[in-house]
Amino acid sequence: MKTLLRIAMFALLPLLIAAPAWADDPAPKLDSGDTAWMLTSTALVLMMTIPGVALFYAGMVRKKNILATMMQSFVITALVTVVWMIAGYSLAFTNGSAYIGDLSRFFLFGIADNFDKPFTLGAGTDGASLKTIPESLFMMYQMTFAIITPALICGAFADRMKFSAMCVFIVLWSLLVYSPIAHWVWAPTGWLALGPFGLPAPADYAGGTVVHINAGIAGLVSCLVLGKRVGFDTENMAPFNLGLAVIGAALLWVGWFGFNAGSAVAADGHAAMAMTVTQIATAAAALAWTFAEWAAKGKPSVLGAISGAVAGLVAITPAAGFVTPGPALVIGIAAGVICFWSATSLKHMLGYDDSLDAFGVHGIGGIVGALLTGVFAYGPFTATKDAPLGVNVGGLAQFESQCIAVLSTLIWSGVISFVILKVVDVAIGLRVTAEEEREGLDVVLHGERLG
Repeated sequence: MKTLLRIAMFALLPLLIAAPAWADDPAPKLDSGDTAWMLTSTALVLMMTIPGVALFYAGMVRKKNILATMMQSFVITALVTVVWMIAGYSLAFTNGSAYIGDLSRFFLFGIADNFDKPFTLGAGTDGASLKTIPESLFMMYQMTFAIITPALICGAFADRMKFSAMCVFIVLWSLLVYSPIAHWVWAPTGWLALGPFGLPAPADYAGGTVVHINAGIAGLVSCLVLGKRVGFDTENMAPFNLGLAVIGAALLWVGWFGFNAGSAVAADGHAAMAMTVTQIATAAAALAWTFAEWAAKGKPSVLGAISGAVAGLVAITPAAGFVTPGPALVIGIAAGVICFWSATSLKHMLGYDDSLDAFGVHGIGGIVGALLTGVFAYGPFTATKDAPLGVNVGGLAQFESQCIAVLSTLIWSGVISFVILKVVDVAIGLRVTAEEEREGLDVVLHGERLG
């Protein structure tokens, strides 16, 4: 018996020695499942711009502008990547002030120091949030949002902006408009994230204000400043290849699961519910637009069906992590009908030339989704120990907060976009000449054409 006890003690000795080391290792670990999901989501959201938006927009312009339209999305992807790396990420997500981040991550300084460890967003503040992924991945995921947002604006001024002017505008807009609004809403120190005027923080799960309302109002301002296309209301401006647009819309639909479900920043129940409501709202909006158009014009169009789907994707974006399936259906139906009206009747009543309905779909759809999130937000999805009934709960106070977020985004983005456009116009000129516009941007700007 003594011999057996000695053998057992020697066998357990390594475990006994190792036990204190395990107990004294409090460092949080990366979650491999969350990291894998966020790597996938990042690739999905990047796919939404190239090739998603590139094909969607290119399919809706005339043949002479298809390559130029694709070029916009492709070059914006490259431009914003560099801008985000240099200063955009730091201005958006470091602590800074209530209105803008600091430059502690200028050129991504220090981001590699803990490349294999989780990071805390807003470290040292009351709203600090420990993530289970590395900061480099969080930065990359947010970069894809920063890329697609200005790419959406291009739909409003399609067929008429100079390529050089577009490049300068996008760089300045990313730094002066996108990064500050992203900080307001998503950084723990942002003035909206802290709760405006004593109200609860506005609920914007994946970018109703930061992405869609922001891009939509900038698009409206852009098309107003540039003026109407040559031949608008007198020439046939029908899409040349709706097949490309359908492929682009399909890529957007699939990629949007990375956009919305990925905003959980984890592979968990929140991501699953966000994916569920995204699918439901998108389908409902596609059907709502289709049937509304069928009733109004006698025929359901392919362009209407894909536009309705995108409207549903836009509207559910701010709500994705805050609503249940029933409200998602309502949001989708509302978005389909209201965006159909906006892209057809409202645009014609007011007379502006929003070429590809960037404002009609993204601006109006984002407003619809943001406001209805305030109505339908389901408390248990945001419950905490301090607020067991939820942080974001549908009701008057939440609706008021949503209104403030919408209005502040409209005002800041609209005013600063106007200023940037005017400065660029004075410096290098915004628009191609009427003769160049008639010839087509593919040849005039890039020296190429489709066969």
